[in-house]
Amino acid sequence: MSNCTRYLGLDVHAETITAAIAEGRGRIRSIGKFPNRPEAVRKLIEKLGGGRNLRVCYEAGPTGYALYWQLTKLGVDCEVIAPSLIPKKAGDKVKTDRRDAEKLAQSYQAGDLTPVWVPTPEHEALRDLVRQRAAAKADESRAKHRLAKHLLRRGLREPEESGAWTHPWWRWVQSLQFEHEAQQVALADCIAEVLHMGERLARLDKAIDRLVETAPPHMRAVIEALQALRGVAKLTAVTIVTEIGTFKRFRRPTEMMGYTGFVPSEYSSGGRESKGRLTRAGNAHLRHVLGEAAWHARHRP
Repeated sequence: MSNCTRYLGLDVHAETITAAIAEGRGRIRSIGKFPNRPEAVRKLIEKLGGGRNLRVCYEAGPTGYALYWQLTKLGVDCEVIAPSLIPKKAGDKVKTDRRDAEKLAQSYQAGDLTPVWVPTPEHEALRDLVRQRAAAKADESRAKHRLAKHLLRRGLREPEESGAWTHPWWRWVQSLQFEHEAQQVALADCIAEVLHMGERLARLDKAIDRLVETAPPHMRAVIEALQALRGVAKLTAVTIVTEIGTFKRFRRPTEMMGYTGFVPSEYSSGGRESKGRLTRAGNAHLRHVLGEAAWHARHRP
């Protein structure tokens, strides 16, 4: 039994980790709950005799990959599991941390779990920056909508010779005067928020350009190659590279499309074949930029 591989399942939360281990055939035992702290994780691995003949898994989630990197530094074989692909029994309606850990250990031993690709710390850092830029763009859109609706409620229309968000339009908006001071303060705040969001986007764009120049050569090569496609500019190329990581993780193009969620749903049975809307069961950030690129690719260069 000393040479038998042990499979450790971890149900990870922000403050606690619940562990269960599968040893031998059909032997699943709960180890208990301990704090989600590096010292507690190290003590658990030492209690189990180190990383020899030990394989660990936990679900991908909001806690990220800090636990994965810690375990690999300790010499433990660890995998992060895709939560949506974990087998579940339809009639099982009881969910606890202990049961989740035991199911992970049992399914991991049976080979029924699908691991996700884990980025390097440097790769994840650039991906965080790109996602922060996407969040800033969404905040800017909300700020612009708020300003536009504020003007609409007052019954104000921009001059015919100026389009929305152009320099003449901005001069018109900033020259508006209301009868009540409260409305004037509200308008000033809406304008300041839009300008602040614009400065925030410009700052993040400069940071992305600077960090792409210092990225590893293989990453820069893929970013430059993607920009040769119609509809793909630098930001889209950087988003694709940071979200996918490496194209070698996909054996076929259909696997990549499944990862993005750009495949039709299907409910076919017997002689009836029915396909519906896109599944959208994949990486939302990647799906968004690919959709935008497809719309822009319609136009002439």
